[in-house]
Amino acid sequence: MNTKRAVLIAGIILVSFCLRTPLTAVGPLVSLIRADLGISNGLAGFLTTLPLLVFAAFSAVSSKLGGKIGNERSILIGLLILIAGVLLRSAGGTGALLAGTFFIGLGIVAGNVLIPSIIKQNFPDNVGIVTSAYSVSMFISGGLASGISIPLASSLHLGWRYTLDTSAGLILIALLIWLPQLRKHHHSAVSREADSPAASIWRSSLAWKVSLFLGLQSFLFYCVVAWLPAILQGYGISTATAGWMLTFYQICAIPASFIAPVFADRYSDQRGITAIVCLIYLSGMLIFLFGGGFSLLVLGIALIATGSGASISLAFTFIGLRTTSGRQASELSGMSQSVGYLLAAAGPALLGFLFDRFQTWTPSMILWVAATALLLYFGICAGKDRYVFTKEQSDLLKEE
Repeated sequence: MNTKRAVLIAGIILVSFCLRTPLTAVGPLVSLIRADLGISNGLAGFLTTLPLLVFAAFSAVSSKLGGKIGNERSILIGLLILIAGVLLRSAGGTGALLAGTFFIGLGIVAGNVLIPSIIKQNFPDNVGIVTSAYSVSMFISGGLASGISIPLASSLHLGWRYTLDTSAGLILIALLIWLPQLRKHHHSAVSREADSPAASIWRSSLAWKVSLFLGLQSFLFYCVVAWLPAILQGYGISTATAGWMLTFYQICAIPASFIAPVFADRYSDQRGITAIVCLIYLSGMLIFLFGGGFSLLVLGIALIATGSGASISLAFTFIGLRTTSGRQASELSGMSQSVGYLLAAAGPALLGFLFDRFQTWTPSMILWVAATALLLYFGICAGKDRYVFTKEQSDLLKEE
């Protein structure tokens, strides 16, 4: 591997660190934020939902921006916005908290959408392994950020404000490592025909299947992260143990998120591996639906985590494997993440509504099982060996 490719991979990994840490660090600090600012539980919960809504609203816009000024420059702009958002979030009262969170979402969305395009552009023959590194980096950094938030805030007496500010240092490092990428400005001068209905990514049946696969796995992931401890408590497990089970879930997801894209990239057709992953996911959901002892629930969490980690990585891998160019990958990434994060934003609130309505987690578990069955269906559709555009349509989106 030459030096330029090594620097690019280092840049991708460091940018991926920045795409989760500013968000996952917030959850453990919510009680401190509420006590300091006097905000309600509803507004505190909105701190998690707001970035997802920003992702849904601006993902397609980010892919267009990348096509106009270049993916590399767009990511640099995103990192600058991200630093500003992190510092603004902890600089004042509730208004600054919400405004900073909005800008954090806006800064993250560029990396979310454009990194898969950059991987496709620069590593067309190694989409799986590079996507694995990208996905695992997000899992590890997100888990570490949530794990060290309380020690930094309490044991080191940084408080919630300075604790959240620490991610700005990481973003600055990523920005400096990313600067060499500006030398190669992949400006996609797209012809007018690319905007015609024949070349619109939103008219591709396969693009919708990939988008719904990504959307359903996002829906399930954020539902599990938001409500798993509460559901476990409903089965009689203590609050402390339920919290550790969420950490256990994140740890179990890491190996699967690395392995799945590597195997997927070895084959032209990914229906088999996708079916296996989704059936593992579904079996874990069924264990939670029917309940059981502590050991059985731990097994269910491990199966859900394996399915979740693998399906997240597969969703990003499909963006590269189902397209023939970086431009197409950017368009598909923007579309799929717009759809995906819209579903993700609705998930936790919907499960909370069902629990309030029925005072039991059973309807939510049934919804989980149904969503996982749909994930299996759309995953098999997305895994078929074909591309989102026909050859004629691909010519319209061909990069200069």
